[in-house]
Amino acid sequence: MLALLMLVMPLQAQVTVNASIDSLQLYIGEQAHVKLEVSCPTDGQLIMPTYPNNYLMDGIEIVGEVKADTQYLNKDKLMLVTQEFTVTSFDTAFYFIPPFEVLVDSQSYASNPLALKVFTFEIDTVNVEAIFPIKGIVERPITFTEMLPLLISVLLIIGLCFLIPYLLGRYKDNKPILRRVTIAPKLPPHQVALQEMNRIKEEKGWQKEDVKGYYTELTDALRIYMQERFGFNAMEMTSDEIIDKLNEQPDKEWIAELRNLFNMSDLVKFAKYKPLINENDMNLINAIDFINKTKVEDTTPATPEVQEIVVKEGRSKQAKLLLISGIVLLCALAVGALYTAVVEAVHLFF
Repeated sequence: MLALLMLVMPLQAQVTVNASIDSLQLYIGEQAHVKLEVSCPTDGQLIMPTYPNNYLMDGIEIVGEVKADTQYLNKDKLMLVTQEFTVTSFDTAFYFIPPFEVLVDSQSYASNPLALKVFTFEIDTVNVEAIFPIKGIVERPITFTEMLPLLISVLLIIGLCFLIPYLLGRYKDNKPILRRVTIAPKLPPHQVALQEMNRIKEEKGWQKEDVKGYYTELTDALRIYMQERFGFNAMEMTSDEIIDKLNEQPDKEWIAELRNLFNMSDLVKFAKYKPLINENDMNLINAIDFINKTKVEDTTPATPEVQEIVVKEGRSKQAKLLLISGIVLLCALAVGALYTAVVEAVHLFF
């Protein structure tokens, strides 16, 4: 018997059980934390207390439990097991918490007892008027920054509601394009012809060895002028027919110079004749002189007119494809804007 006691006493000396609580006083519904620490030999079989009904005792409820943590001490000869419980109570009382019991190698060991005082809130039942009702929800004003996404979405939807039907109508009806253009006044024939003579003079085609082109432009300008000035189709006539037609005019003093100019032009264009430089200059001067002598001055000042004209443009397949793609893209944008507007409206007002 004495030998058995000598074996058990060293084991008991190595097993310690300690319990602690972080608060000795609570109000109803508040929580406290109970810590249980057990130190025992590493090779011992430890069984910690369990509470299947989640009550530490009558009146004290376990609302949380932390898994036991184990630490090894003294070169792994001892182990320290720590477990925490979160408890609360809803009854006013002074509670005496009995010692916690653990089993080490089937032998029971107890901790120190704990105490817990639970208070209730004091309610003034005399001055009932001092108890105020629950206040209503305070509505916070909506700021412009919060409204901005909704405003942008609404404006975008309004714009797309006009743009998409317009584009659909354009695609369906192939509607012609209306353009507002400014029509310049028609210049008198002599001004058009003199402008062309100045251009020919500036280009100096005969100096670039393009004599044929020079005489072609010179005579074409004269033909257009005569067609507008005298009313006969000079562009379709030969040089001789033009001279014969001009002979019908009362003033014939310039016909000889004009005949020489057209004869020279025919030689250059059809006989590959190469005139002298002074002949080229002289023919240009004679053409300008002919225009100045036969021009009819218009005393009415010409003013430009603004008109709306209809320009019918047939769309290519590429243009139609781009139009359809644009309509589809705008429809997708409209759906996105509508979704954004609904979400923002619900968020702000509901």
